[in-house]
Amino acid sequence: MGPFPAQLSAVALARLVDPKSLHALEALGGVDGLLHGLGTDARRGLSNQQSAKRAEPGGKKGHKGSGDGAPPAFSSAESGVHATHADRQRVYGQNVLPARASKSLLLLMWLALNDKVLVLLSIAAVVSLALGLFQDFGTQRPTFSCGNGQTCTQPPVDWVEGVAIMVAIVIVVVVGSMNDWQKEKQFKKLNEKKEDRTVKVIRDGAEKVINVKDVVVGDIALLEPGEVVPCDGVFLTGHNVKCDESGMTGESDAIKKAPYADCKKGEADGSLSSHTDCFVVSGSKVLEGVGSYVVIVVGVKSFNGRIMMALRTDNDNTPLQTKLNDLAELIAKLGSAAGLLLFVALLIRFFVQLGTGDPVLSANQKGLAFVQILIISVTLIVVAVPEGLPLAVTLALAFATKRMTQENLLVRVLGSCETMANASVVCTDKTGTLTQNVMSVVAGSVGIRAKFVLRLAENQARTNVGEEPGVRETPEEREQRRRRPDDFSIDQSELNDVLSPALRRLFNDALAVNSTAFEDEDSKTGARTFVGSKTETALLRFAQELGWADYGKTRASADVVQMLPFSSERKAMGVVVKRANGRWRLYLKGASEILTKKCTRHVVVARPGDDVKDAEEDDKVETKEIDPVAKDNISRTIVIYANQTLRTIAVCYRDLDEWPPAGSADADEVPYEELATDLTLIAITGIEDPLREGVTEAVASCLKAGVVVKMCTGDNVLTARSIALQCGIFTSGGIIMEGPVFRDLNDRDMLEVVPRLQVLARSSPEDKKILVEKLKELGEIVGVTGDGTNDGPALKTAHVGFSMGVAGTEVAKEASDIILMDDNFASIVKAIMWGRCVNDAVRKFLQFQVSVNITAVIITFVTAVASSQEESALSAVQLLWINIIMDTFAALALATDPASPALLDRKPDKKTAPLFNVDMYKQIFGQSVYQTIVILVFHFAGSAIFDYRPDPNNESVQLDNTTRLNTLVFNAFVFMQIFNSINSRRIDSKKNIFEGIMRNYYFIVITLLEIGVQILIVFVGGSAFQVSPIIGRDWGISVALGFMSIPIGYLIRLIPNPPVECLFIKLRLLRDPDVLPTERPNVEEGEWNPAINLLRDNLTMFSNLRGGRARASSFVAKSRSTRLEEAGVRLPSIMTMLPTIVATTVGAGWAPQRGGSLSDPASSDPSRSSAALWEGKLQLHPETTEDDPAYKKWGGKTPPADAGTV
Repeated sequence: MGPFPAQLSAVALARLVDPKSLHALEALGGVDGLLHGLGTDARRGLSNQQSAKRAEPGGKKGHKGSGDGAPPAFSSAESGVHATHADRQRVYGQNVLPARASKSLLLLMWLALNDKVLVLLSIAAVVSLALGLFQDFGTQRPTFSCGNGQTCTQPPVDWVEGVAIMVAIVIVVVVGSMNDWQKEKQFKKLNEKKEDRTVKVIRDGAEKVINVKDVVVGDIALLEPGEVVPCDGVFLTGHNVKCDESGMTGESDAIKKAPYADCKKGEADGSLSSHTDCFVVSGSKVLEGVGSYVVIVVGVKSFNGRIMMALRTDNDNTPLQTKLNDLAELIAKLGSAAGLLLFVALLIRFFVQLGTGDPVLSANQKGLAFVQILIISVTLIVVAVPEGLPLAVTLALAFATKRMTQENLLVRVLGSCETMANASVVCTDKTGTLTQNVMSVVAGSVGIRAKFVLRLAENQARTNVGEEPGVRETPEEREQRRRRPDDFSIDQSELNDVLSPALRRLFNDALAVNSTAFEDEDSKTGARTFVGSKTETALLRFAQELGWADYGKTRASADVVQMLPFSSERKAMGVVVKRANGRWRLYLKGASEILTKKCTRHVVVARPGDDVKDAEEDDKVETKEIDPVAKDNISRTIVIYANQTLRTIAVCYRDLDEWPPAGSADADEVPYEELATDLTLIAITGIEDPLREGVTEAVASCLKAGVVVKMCTGDNVLTARSIALQCGIFTSGGIIMEGPVFRDLNDRDMLEVVPRLQVLARSSPEDKKILVEKLKELGEIVGVTGDGTNDGPALKTAHVGFSMGVAGTEVAKEASDIILMDDNFASIVKAIMWGRCVNDAVRKFLQFQVSVNITAVIITFVTAVASSQEESALSAVQLLWINIIMDTFAALALATDPASPALLDRKPDKKTAPLFNVDMYKQIFGQSVYQTIVILVFHFAGSAIFDYRPDPNNESVQLDNTTRLNTLVFNAFVFMQIFNSINSRRIDSKKNIFEGIMRNYYFIVITLLEIGVQILIVFVGGSAFQVSPIIGRDWGISVALGFMSIPIGYLIRLIPNPPVECLFIKLRLLRDPDVLPTERPNVEEGEWNPAINLLRDNLTMFSNLRGGRARASSFVAKSRSTRLEEAGVRLPSIMTMLPTIVATTVGAGWAPQRGGSLSDPASSDPSRSSAALWEGKLQLHPETTEDDPAYKKWGGKTPPADAGTV
């Protein structure tokens, strides 16, 4: 155990959490004993001096632990714990899971060699080698006449084929296993990057951000909403911390965390809830609250570590890999059937020859002939089995994910890479994704009168004092503005001149105490910088630049009694502190359009030049009631800032005479709704977050690619509209709507709005999830961005979830498929581009592979059956070389085409689109026909074409002619594949097959390598490949026949698609696009409409009562009320509508719908009314024409009173 007490072994600490045991913790001396034994401090954490060197005995006394009157947490003299960080890692382990044991290259080779077909071929090769050796050296060699009356003996080369097959098998195995090995290495690097993250800890009394791998036992770690807990620990202190441990323990309810002392007290008096404890479990997710805990177990010994080690499995196949594996299996079955058929046909002929005794063969020759039949049949199967298909998609994915990582896209789920190729809608956040998320306060209003602006002289338009640029005023509005004579503008740097010291302290406390951001050292520059939410850091920087009191000292001196962590539902955060005068104060900050409506008073600010005094004796701040004029002033201030794309944050407070407030049911955690009333407005700050560079171009690229972009933001509607207009999201016919309005629509109206909805402002994560569900219901393939904990459901619901690498919580990252490491929307466009690149790469390879498969199988089968010696036009070794070209080289060449912007010039494919399109089928069949005809013609008629005549006195002439002809056929076939691989670079009807070829160095190098090896084979392959050197004429013919694949591909592309498509549909090769689906998506089978469900329940009850009167059933009505409301069914008496319901249900499904249509609350011109939009209504784009269906529905006259409204 080294420097630690024996009772604090790693196993003993692990048993505290699994199972959770207060008694075991008590036996260790409780939290104080635990801190004392681990040599740490609840407030100051570990000392970095311990990591540099061991502490010397007699050192300074440590700091206090977590409880009052507790013994020192660690002291060299008393505790004897002198542990460096290295000691802690040695005793308790590192906070990393050991790297997954990757398969060695030799193991991968062995696994590749275990392929059944290769094993069969290997056995045949061994038998062939044995018989060949016996034939060559154990028997007398046959002779033939070689001219001039001389007799020559055939050279002993029968053994060469067996060796050549073995070498070919070795090459296939080595190349395949090398590819697998490279793939494993790449994915290992990706996984390491995926698991790399940072956590906040307290060391030397200061908050620090460290790598999760550097956390050690004894560290004091911090809990924040959205974090995935990295280690097991014991909770020390915090506010309203609740964790989701369902993924770890199966407990579905949120578990509240309380200090050890509170848990012991609750256990003693029986008040401890089963959903409250003091143990923090690794892998659980922090739902809300902030707090700290002491780390007790890390790495493989932690709760999550043990589960992860037990669940380690190989990477699952992606959907495309699964689809291609199925296709490969089908092709393999067809190829195997062809091989078996060939074997049977040749075997029948062999037996017939044995029976007739023609030709006369020795026993050894008979054995060799049989083995030759087996080899050619098995080789045909080897060629037919498309091992390259899974390899191609693996290579394409590996190549794409590696390049995507370089472009700030970390792919967590490989299948998402393919899915993004066909995405039709992207729902994106605004802050940090479309904008830079580099925020600073540039304008604001203290109270309602003092309008401050950063560099006022240069930015006069930012103030709403005087005439307001860009806002049309009616005479009434102008009169209202004139009633605000006390408003004044001031430069932000001079703000201290008009704020009393008391108001400055109030403002500073509201920013410093009600914040989770902190100052730390930048690891790159070494400068001190604020770390945390961009909004919070902007506000702290604002206070710092004005020279207000240090945030750290202010925060440390505050006596916090309750924290209200930020929630995307309420869009605000707060803190309650106990003041020195015995009263309590609530500080709140959040979305201005929400908090200002909860304010009843505002602070009063003196005009410039007035005498600013401070009531030091009572620290009072002058306030005034918010009257209608002040309320209008606040609204106009928010509108003018929002129209300038400023994020508006309201800062408020409320003084409380008692705690908890009177009437509060929960003394420990007073609900937000009870606290957030009767607030006093301190200020409204305008925070600038400019558009990211390239966002406008990225949105335009999405639209060009057929991908609709929808903005979902929690920001106010005017800011959202301004950003959407700037980046091109809000276009003609588009609709802007607020989340509360959207979620109140009925199902019918929602399905009508969703296709046109372009901006959803003030939206909650639930709104985003509803939007995604509706889009999926409409058949769209949806990508969604999210950064918050509550975005998890939407990220999981979408086909592809994008989380933010910088601003995203760990929960969001865990729920996502791809992490945007730079939080940039332009990266989503790259994901679409690379996804299409992967799909295209696989289709290119598929087009090439299948055409070679068809040709090779037909040629081998026909020529072998037609040959009296059972010899194919292509020998077994030649076929194996073609197999290497076809599988490995082609996969490398075609799967590594880099992504290009040209991929965004087409619309996305539908989800049900087949692997093969019309253009691919045309090329496959056209090239196969061409290659098959050419090879068969030259094989059977080559002697006549080239006038090869046998010499009866010289058999060697005939042998040479046959070998030369076979070499030409083999050479031509190989060059056909090489040129067809170039032709396969296009899978559409465009003619330029060389586009982008110079950017793919892999393709160029591999093509040159194939040509070089082929030339080498022809010149030196000799007996192994059954070839001989050929003359220039034959080389010219071979290359010319191969090159013809390119012009033939061009001619095939000229054939119009429609008639060919009709033919393929009749042949069932393509699906008929005119056949409509017969089921509505996302509806469970057998589900009745809500009215029928209610009717069924009533009838069941009535039948059970046996004679009860037919009247409404209250308990059944309650059980169905929610679903009825959701479906918009209003039934005063369900029983009286029995005939109508039965008739409509039987006749046409659930036909009755609520009448009416959406109204246009924005008066006669819904496209230009900011006022109506601000009041929470929808807006159409200004360029929407009056004959547009959207304008007719939502831009017309106000509908009747019973119509649906927005």
